[in-house]
Amino acid sequence: MKQWKVYMILTGVMIVWGFNLATVKYMVEFVGPVTLTAFRILLAGVSVFVILAYFRMLRWPSRIDWKYILLGGLLNVVSHHYFLSNALTMTTGTNAGLILGTGPMLTAVLVSLIMRSYPSRLQWLGVIIGLAGVIITVRVGSDPASGMNIGDLLVFISILTQVLSYIVIANAAKNLDPRLMTGYMFITGSIVLFLISLVQEPGGMAAFAEVPPIFWLAFFFSAVIGTSVGHMLYNYSIGQAGPTKAAIFMNLNTLFSLVAASIILNETILPGHLGGFVLIVIGVLFGSGAAEDLLNKRRKRFG
Repeated sequence: MKQWKVYMILTGVMIVWGFNLATVKYMVEFVGPVTLTAFRILLAGVSVFVILAYFRMLRWPSRIDWKYILLGGLLNVVSHHYFLSNALTMTTGTNAGLILGTGPMLTAVLVSLIMRSYPSRLQWLGVIIGLAGVIITVRVGSDPASGMNIGDLLVFISILTQVLSYIVIANAAKNLDPRLMTGYMFITGSIVLFLISLVQEPGGMAAFAEVPPIFWLAFFFSAVIGTSVGHMLYNYSIGQAGPTKAAIFMNLNTLFSLVAASIILNETILPGHLGGFVLIVIGVLFGSGAAEDLLNKRRKRFG
């Protein structure tokens, strides 16, 4: 597939994910976060298999494929969604969206370290600037005496585990279609999340009987469009463009998360949020190596 088509897909996914974050924040007001996530991911997994069955792309994974599926599911589904859904009960959708914007920077650094291609000085500068943006973000609207909100910390952990999963998906893509891998990760991950919900939120399923009708519209949007289609297309793009390039687009997720938090949750976007956003963008450009690539191309062109 041509790169510009992959980039269009990634942009569309970021729009959906930005609004999905605010949607999940809305839903956890009615149902326990782990119980909600378990059933949301289960429906997403079923949706993926229905789509792939229509295109005749289903097959049983090999033994090696299952290793990637289980590890990817543990990181991308269980850990990421567990920490994120719990975090959204403790912090704002605005803060969560901004902290998730550190994904590109974390991806670039972790890929470099794991591949033993260590970050340059500019990339390390990007890491520092990006983290400064995160610190500013989590301090906005918080009680100065209380320090970092635990919800903000959980959001950061959630994006860290997701970034690690992208490296697993990129390696698995050599033999297993990432879209098929997504379906298997969702099903296995939702089972683990359901078992966790039985311990952490006993009787949590009863809350579904008391939700308003609009909740179900939000639930199906989040599960089918935001999670199923969104992750399937994003994981496919990782296989096409690589984890670092694909992760750069997560910065757009931050922008659309801010817009969605304002529209859906009626949250106020403060000047400090915008300042943190600018620093995160700069951190992404430097930390991902994008700025360095542009400088090198400019030198070759004019030098």
